Amino acid sequence: MSERRFKQDPGRPCFVISVAAGMVHAHPRTLRIYEDEGLLAPARTPTNIRLYSENDIRRILWIRRLTQERGVNLAGVRLLFELEERLGTRILEALFDEAQAREARAAAAALHGEPGDSDDSTNHRAAETAPEGAFSDDSETSRTAGQAARSGSPVRLPITRIVATRVTTTRSGDSNV
Repeated sequence: MSERRFKQDPGRPCFVISVAAGMVHAHPRTLRIYEDEGLLAPARTPTNIRLYSENDIRRILWIRRLTQERGVNLAGVRLLFELEERLGTRILEALFDEAQAREARAAAAALHGEPGDSDDSTNHRAAETAPEGAFSDDSETSRTAGQAARSGSPVRLPITRIVATRVTTTRSGDSNV
């Protein structure tokens, strides 16, 4: 009989904000901010107390992982969640699994002492894969990049990270600038 009591619906809201915040190691104010930003919609009791379900807790953990480990801001997290809902697939889990596999391969390469472990060789490798003219000065790195491009070896372009930001404006008469 006690087993049946613990097998609950993950969508059933049963955690108050202090318990939910403790479960995800966050301040309750953080959960309120997530709700204000439209990332969460906890259930409410008739007396307006927030109740979080296990699914809400999982969502909070994803938000924290994206913001703290991946450097995505809350607007970016909202866009990712909207994209998942539109596509109807779990792209975040696939991206996270792919990133974990990449990190594991890098750690294994570091343990085996494969070339490219030091910062010098990393910078040299980045210079080799940069497109010709990517560096403005006429240094050795730009010549190396040009040679790589002319030799027919594949040229990899640098990855650009795009992060949405919040822009706030103030009225011309405000003194809080």
